[in-house]
Amino acid sequence: MKSTLSVFALMVGLAGPAAAFDITAMTDDERAAFRAEVRAYLMDNPEIIIEAVNSLEAKQAEAQAENDVSMVQDNMNELVNDPRSWAGGNLDGDITLVEFIDYRCGYCRKAHDEVADLIESDGNIRFIVKEFPILGEASLTSSRFAIATQMIAGDDAYKSVHDTLITLSQDPSEPVLRRIATTLGLDADAIIAGMSDPEVTRRIAETRALAQRLQINGTPTFVLETQMLRGYVPLDAMRSIVADVRQDS
Repeated sequence: MKSTLSVFALMVGLAGPAAAFDITAMTDDERAAFRAEVRAYLMDNPEIIIEAVNSLEAKQAEAQAENDVSMVQDNMNELVNDPRSWAGGNLDGDITLVEFIDYRCGYCRKAHDEVADLIESDGNIRFIVKEFPILGEASLTSSRFAIATQMIAGDDAYKSVHDTLITLSQDPSEPVLRRIATTLGLDADAIIAGMSDPEVTRRIAETRALAQRLQINGTPTFVLETQMLRGYVPLDAMRSIVADVRQDS
């Protein structure tokens, strides 16, 4: 007599798409035998499970990438044309890289020098920073200080403060922030006072709303043209992605 699994496999094959296999129509003995056959097959061929998981993950990644493209396109203006966000690199570059950062994020710190290397060595990338403090009060304080610096002292001063904060090992207490401002030749009193400006709060809230629309909940997150890169990306991989984007454009 054929095994229960073989019989039901034959039945499914003959039935085709018009009739789905219904395990509920089996008797208790047939169901137990069927399950035993399936278990035995998977135990003998465990690679089937790995293949299924890999296939599922690939499909999910593809679906996420497609959804990311759609979300980026819907929010492109806020991503690349917000005059309040700091922009550097080649402002006339052929592609734009946007980074959502948190100054207390270890992976943002790891990516910082590599992103700078990418932009400098490439020479044709416009780079935009989005202040996205999500890791607590120290993150929020750091972003307030950076944004207040930009508002009061301009983009060059913001870049200097940004580079300092991303490597700061101390908590961003007021004395520490005053020392940073003074060391950089900035008006510490004005910047500290400016941190409580409602405009600073509004800018942070707008970036958080943008991140929510893009389903961004971690840092660093990069947007490279229409691609979303969630998490730290090593320099060589980033260069490869940039090359692919240029080739496809």
